[in-house]
Amino acid sequence: MKNTIYILISFLIITLSNTSILAQNNSDEELANQYFYNKEFDKAVIYYEKLFDKSLNQVHYLKLLDCFIALEEYKNAEKLIKRRQKQFPLDLSYYVDLAYLYNILGKPNDAKQLSEKTIKQLSPNHQQVISLAQAFQFRKENDYAIQTYLQGRKLLKDMFPFNFELAQLYSNSGKTEQMLNEYLDILVVQESYIQSVQNALQTNLSDDDKGTKKDLLKTLLLKYIQTHPDRKVFSEMLIWVYIQEENYLGAFTQAKALDKRFKEYGDRLMALGHLSAENKDYETAIKCYQYVISKGLDSYYYVSAKMELVNVYTKKITSTNNFTATDLAELERSYQSSINELGKSVSTTPLLRGYANFQSFYLHQPENAISLLNEVLVMPGISAHEIAQTKIELADVYLFVGEIWEASLLYSQVEKAYKYDQLGETAKFKNAKISFYTGDFAWSKAQLDVLKASTSKLIANDAMQLSLLITDNIGIDTNEAPLLLFAKADLLSYQNKNEEAVKLLDTLKNEFSYHSINDDVLFKRFQINYKQQQFDAALENLNEIITNYPTDLLGDDAVYNTALIYDNNKNDPNKAAEFYKKLLFDYKDSVYGVDARKRYREINGDIKIIKIENDVLEFEAD
Repeated sequence: MKNTIYILISFLIITLSNTSILAQNNSDEELANQYFYNKEFDKAVIYYEKLFDKSLNQVHYLKLLDCFIALEEYKNAEKLIKRRQKQFPLDLSYYVDLAYLYNILGKPNDAKQLSEKTIKQLSPNHQQVISLAQAFQFRKENDYAIQTYLQGRKLLKDMFPFNFELAQLYSNSGKTEQMLNEYLDILVVQESYIQSVQNALQTNLSDDDKGTKKDLLKTLLLKYIQTHPDRKVFSEMLIWVYIQEENYLGAFTQAKALDKRFKEYGDRLMALGHLSAENKDYETAIKCYQYVISKGLDSYYYVSAKMELVNVYTKKITSTNNFTATDLAELERSYQSSINELGKSVSTTPLLRGYANFQSFYLHQPENAISLLNEVLVMPGISAHEIAQTKIELADVYLFVGEIWEASLLYSQVEKAYKYDQLGETAKFKNAKISFYTGDFAWSKAQLDVLKASTSKLIANDAMQLSLLITDNIGIDTNEAPLLLFAKADLLSYQNKNEEAVKLLDTLKNEFSYHSINDDVLFKRFQINYKQQQFDAALENLNEIITNYPTDLLGDDAVYNTALIYDNNKNDPNKAAEFYKKLLFDYKDSVYGVDARKRYREINGDIKIIKIENDVLEFEAD
């Protein structure tokens, strides 16, 4: 019993003693750090010496070394380093600290000799190489860090070539060609690292405003393609670089060559065609799909390419509203020819739905569109998702011909079936728009406010804009008359009854000349003018918004659309550039900012936007 008590008492004494020592150490460390960060090195050094004597902690060593150097106690600093070397004789990093001290003492030759000697002392040990290189990096000696990795590469006989480490060091040292070669050499050994290499290059090329680094990369890639003709990876890298530059035609040239050389099936051309079309390079998208089609009827992607080709033709013709009756007739022949060749089946429903949309909204043949979409709905094997998409498009046509409640019924069916899907949100928005058209503003706004949280940025933005239109224009007196007229005009415009819509808008402007809805009236007039290819009239309406309502919600929309008309329809890029610049200057938070900046720089290739700060837009000539 006595022995047990004795043991317990001894244990408590030891525990309390250790706790006291730990508490003391923590207190010393807090004081040391506080003095160090306050640059009271004469006080900090006292505590760090105590802490270092009690442990081998690397942090305490480095802080103590910094204190000695700051206090110009260089002999103590040298003693500390050599003491550390004795404690860890195999760790070469302390020779780097000694060389660092020699440089401070004005002995660069001694520092150089010691650094070079240290690198020669390396053994074929992966961790030792990394440790020494990192020590040089810590002391801002990138060249010696590079030499360390190169020596390690020799010693380890390429087992660990240190490409990523060397590439980053070359990048930090401004040695672009060496950096790029290191990254490309990785792919010589292991093609599966392509994503890692692309990620690293994306970071290292982010400041390449003039494109000189990318040009060098393309030159090097062409050399690697020539020296490694059996490898796809370097051609894939070149395609990737062209895509980063948004040079889709260059990417197409390489993708086509790669497809031919390795007898591929056209999949990369299909992907590039889609990407080109998304970025409105319709000419390159057309080339991609035409190439896949040229591979013949037996090609795996033949049907898809034929359908996508017509889809891109449609986007190309309709995107800038510059089409003629001849253009529409040619496009109709393309649709009919493709349908005749490919047939009507579940595999061609995208083509059929595209044709129905074209018939309704461009050829003004809604009855034909309704008939075709109803055919699609009953096709054997059609998926539920495809049915829902077709119902939405059929509802759009019903709304176009004035069958409002038939349209609403179809939207409601899709909304119910796909409540938590983007299809359902699209249907919900379109139903909210019907409520707006019919004057049920409270219900419409309630649905729109829910959709403002949509995962689709487009739906959320459209919902927010329509909700704000309702909120801003009912007013304190809750007079709905102006908004009712506007909603009716909006529906008439959708139904292509443009003259009736314009008359209503004129009535609205005359009877409610001081109402807050007037900027919306002008913008709707612009949309109608634009649809009718009356570009001068469209510009007049936009100019009135810019002049009289510059700070209202549609201010940036008016400026941006003015730029687009000059750019796409009036063939006046210099005038367009003035409005892109105005948008960047006056509407810094506009959602159109990114596109405006990009197009401005394309028009004025010799101008670089530096920054927008404190209401000042600065430019610099390249």
